[in-house]
Amino acid sequence: MSNIIRRDPRIERIIRNRLHPMHANFATGLVRGPTGLIRKNPHQVGFIGPNGIKRIDRSATGVSAAQFASRSQTKGAEQQEVRKPFVVEEPAFYITVVLDLVGGRLTSHDKDILGQAHLLATESDETASNEKGAVLAIAFGELKDDSLKFAGIDRLLHFADEEFQLFNPELKLTALTAVEVSYQPKHWLLPDSIHGGGDLGRRLAARLNERPATQVWKFEQDKITCRASGGTQDIERSIPRIMLLAEEVAYPVMETEHQATPLELPEIPAVLTQMEDLGQQAVDPSEIPLGEAEFILSGGNGVTDWELFHQASTTLGATEGASRVAVDNGDMPRFRQVGATGTWVSARVYIAVGISGAIQHLQGIGQCEKVIAINLDKDCDMIKRADLSIIADSSAVLEELIKLVDASKQEATANAA
Repeated sequence: MSNIIRRDPRIERIIRNRLHPMHANFATGLVRGPTGLIRKNPHQVGFIGPNGIKRIDRSATGVSAAQFASRSQTKGAEQQEVRKPFVVEEPAFYITVVLDLVGGRLTSHDKDILGQAHLLATESDETASNEKGAVLAIAFGELKDDSLKFAGIDRLLHFADEEFQLFNPELKLTALTAVEVSYQPKHWLLPDSIHGGGDLGRRLAARLNERPATQVWKFEQDKITCRASGGTQDIERSIPRIMLLAEEVAYPVMETEHQATPLELPEIPAVLTQMEDLGQQAVDPSEIPLGEAEFILSGGNGVTDWELFHQASTTLGATEGASRVAVDNGDMPRFRQVGATGTWVSARVYIAVGISGAIQHLQGIGQCEKVIAINLDKDCDMIKRADLSIIADSSAVLEELIKLVDASKQEATANAA
């Protein structure tokens, strides 16, 4: 049976009013602005998500850094993770994860789901008899990521044929059906995303005649909690076989190194497809909302030539963002503001140009996978947060970057001719 949890609008009004005497009792829960949109509270400790759970900070220096694996640093070399080997010789069962693999690489959503799959494989009833489960990952198309064993993958099925790189849900569904017959997974986990996982998971549930759970964001022993009604309700139900998981459902695997052993692909019957992939359509990066952008070029008070900044974003194909100072100065519109008081972003690559890194801005980019900082101040907080730092004048760096990208495009055009 499913239980629907309705949130009291009176409590939401108390949460929004920081002067209310009962505000402190509910401040860690859902926070909504006057328009009804979910807002993040920059005044509380940590990163709190829409349902009051702690947000995952992707940065190694953030509030959840204690969750990251211990690292040893050698002189003149990059930090390398020290992880315990996790070996499953004969799995008692499989927890199967269908990966999104945007651009051939694991997304943060994929890593969250693999973390949850690892918990299901190691904390289920079967493990009481010392029988380990294994996380079986399914990858379609191009696979560029070389960190699969660090993400919690014990076994891998890689369907690498060219037709799997196209939008071909009928063929992928047939492949998943073959996996069901050959490996009989205990659970199927898919990202409830716009990158294909949401659509494919619902198709699979219909094919296997299973009742799926969507937008799953919480696991508790033998039950799960799902978001419903645009995030205004929670539904509790028992754990089904097929689940479509929301982002941040669990922490990624951070302490163990897995095998990622390739398995033999099952035989797939011929499929007569009824749709044709016409390729990707070019999209103007300026039309992509900040909250959905995967590549952001963000400018701050250190940008001295905004025309050059706009030229660089066009050349790179990046969505433009800005710090609060740049917005207050009138250099960028308000809807481009990144941070806890603006838009929280989750880009795969975030380039901060001339941004010192106020706490509200750092909170707003906590979900970004890779942060690149260009700044003259080597001691600013953004440099400390960044995965790659460039200590130089921003205009000089942007000019050189435009030259390199233009030269690369001309070379590619010449080779194609």
